[in-house]
Amino acid sequence: MTDLRSPDLDQLAERTGIRVEFYDPTGTRYGFPTFPYQTAPDGLATRRQLRAAGLRPGGHDPVAQILWRRGKRVAYLYRLDLAAPKRTATPAQREAIGKALRARRTCRLCGVVRPYYISRRYGCCFDCHGGTR
Repeated sequence: MTDLRSPDLDQLAERTGIRVEFYDPTGTRYGFPTFPYQTAPDGLATRRQLRAAGLRPGGHDPVAQILWRRGKRVAYLYRLDLAAPKRTATPAQREAIGKALRARRTCRLCGVVRPYYISRRYGCCFDCHGGTR
């Protein structure tokens, strides 16, 4: 995982003489190995990609980043070989989450459990507030 260079981007820079924006595999320009959008090397993944694969960073720091939209957007890249499996909630945790979500749907005035979350702004359901949204 030490070599993060992309042969395709290296050849493009050599052939055309054009500096590929956000391509800095050594981290000299941006202080962190950086790649353009959709050009991450194999073995690296974003948090979303890890989550889709059932993994998590596992306490490890990112090793590179992807920049796009003139550098205003960033996605950090994590090593796949260091990723750990996602943790699952225990039955007690799931029960506590269910109770908390049910409390968010229960009106404080009438006590009815609604199919929607009660607005924190009003603290009551639409019927108790006067039917206006």
